[in-house]
Amino acid sequence: MQRLSLDYKAGAPAGRRALAGVVGSGDLEVLLEPGTDGRSTVEINTSVDGVNDIWTAVVNRIFADANQPAVALEINDFGATPAVVRLRIAQAMEHAAGTGAG
Repeated sequence: MQRLSLDYKAGAPAGRRALAGVVGSGDLEVLLEPGTDGRSTVEINTSVDGVNDIWTAVVNRIFADANQPAVALEINDFGATPAVVRLRIAQAMEHAAGTGAG
C-alpha cells in the first residue's frame, strides 16, 4: 500500500460532504469533506506501487484552478485508471456543490 499527500490553494470551503465510487477491482472511492478556507488537501491510498508521479500529475491538473472550493479528499484506490480518478473526483465535487445526483 502506498500513501501520497498533496496540498493546493483553494477558495472557500465546499458546502457539504460527498462520496463517489467504491473500493473494488479496478475502481476507487473518493471521500470529500469541506476543507480549511484557502486550502485543499488530498490523501491517496493506493494498492499499486510506483504510481506517485502519475497520481501527482492527474491531481495537479484537477486542482490547477485555485478558485475551486476548499476540500479535504481521501482517495482509496484499487488500480483505477486516470480517467476514473478524474470522474470520481468530479462526481464528489459536484455533489459537494449541490449540483450532482445523490
